[in-house]
Amino acid sequence: MKKLQLLGNITPAQFLRDYWHKKPLLIRNAIPGFKPLLKFEKLAEAATKNHVESRLVTLSDGQWDMQHGPLTELPPRSQREWTMLVQGVNLFDDKADALLREFRFLPDARLDDLMVSYATDGGGVGPHFDSYDVFLLQAHGKRRWKISAQQDLSLVEGLPLKILSNFTPEQEFVLEPGDMLYLPPHYAHDGIAEGECMTYSIGFRSPSFQEIGEAFLQFMADSIDLPGRYADPDLQPAKNPAEIPREMLTSITEELNKVRWDEEDVTVFFGEYMSEPKHNVFFTPPAKPLTVGRFMETAAKRGLKLSAKSLMLYRGKHVFINGESFAVSRADKIVLDVLANERRLTGEQLAQGSDDVLEALYTWYSDGWVELG
Repeated sequence: MKKLQLLGNITPAQFLRDYWHKKPLLIRNAIPGFKPLLKFEKLAEAATKNHVESRLVTLSDGQWDMQHGPLTELPPRSQREWTMLVQGVNLFDDKADALLREFRFLPDARLDDLMVSYATDGGGVGPHFDSYDVFLLQAHGKRRWKISAQQDLSLVEGLPLKILSNFTPEQEFVLEPGDMLYLPPHYAHDGIAEGECMTYSIGFRSPSFQEIGEAFLQFMADSIDLPGRYADPDLQPAKNPAEIPREMLTSITEELNKVRWDEEDVTVFFGEYMSEPKHNVFFTPPAKPLTVGRFMETAAKRGLKLSAKSLMLYRGKHVFINGESFAVSRADKIVLDVLANERRLTGEQLAQGSDDVLEALYTWYSDGWVELG
């Protein structure tokens, strides 16, 4: 595996061994000559949309305030100490999506989104910590980062933001365009804009086990099979009518103990769960979809690519896309694995697919999940 300038000229294997989940990494000139992918005006316009998650954080006279989008009005850019945060920029900007894909030395199942933070001079969101790994790429201007490995993660009560009550910086860096800082989960940090600046945050999915457990039980509710109905042919007269009979509890416990799952059940659940689009993601079908025949002809010439909004995963014989799962043959899996890993298929690769694969691809095209190349 080759060394990446993005990681400070170390290999992904070295990064994962020495830094991932362990300690910060400052990377000067991670992307040489980097410039913002979106102008402020386009970012501000996106923040007005219902389907784009955005926030406005302001600090005035020592008082924090946070508004959730849509953000129809922003403070003047000449005003100090305010920050606009726009999530999921990769979902509506191709260049942002391409930047996010630079981090695919990590599994797609972990890669979350690209958030853009625009701040005026002195702007920030206060000292805080994240529950997930994050790469902080400076896109425009300068931002001063103070970081700490402190164990005290207590928060100030009564604030609209999660701000650390006892932040004690241990290191300090000023990042300029193209510089990047990696921070592991729960690493305290505070970023302050020095003049107007933009920072791109590449974040990672880290669902809690509680969330996963609750979702799994809902998933299993659709697949368990417990035939029959409770009965007690040997029921005895009740001495204490309000007391639940032990025999009744024993019978119910025996039935519930019949609920079982194996690794394949977990695989199907987890693939669907991790590929499920977020609540604010909506797919746009083609305005004038081609007929099946015309679609196949065009795809054979131009190839296909996944929509930036689509997440496609696989494990074993199972393929997952946007919350749906399919068990496929070994031959078809070769084609679909390429689509999942490369996020595109050439016409030659497409020709290897069975009629079932081609039918599925046409359905995904009609739903806006894949696009013609």
